[in-house]
Amino acid sequence: MWQLPCVGFQLKKMNKISNYLRESYFELTEKVTWPNWLQLQQSTIIVLIATLIITALVWVMDFASQSLLKAIYSLFK
Repeated sequence: MWQLPCVGFQLKKMNKISNYLRESYFELTEKVTWPNWLQLQQSTIIVLIATLIITALVWVMDFASQSLLKAIYSLFK
């Protein structure tokens, strides 16, 4: 039986997509080690602390550069 060339291509593409979804599901359910509740809380606290530290550093750098630029601009007034 004769088929259009694009139909065969579409079937191969759909097989690849369904195979990818099947393998992804298997990996997520069988191979991935999910953290328990305590590990999740500890990781969240670490991320929050790191975020606060980085935010403080950016604020200090912003304040320092703003002060420096104000001092430079005041020389040319």
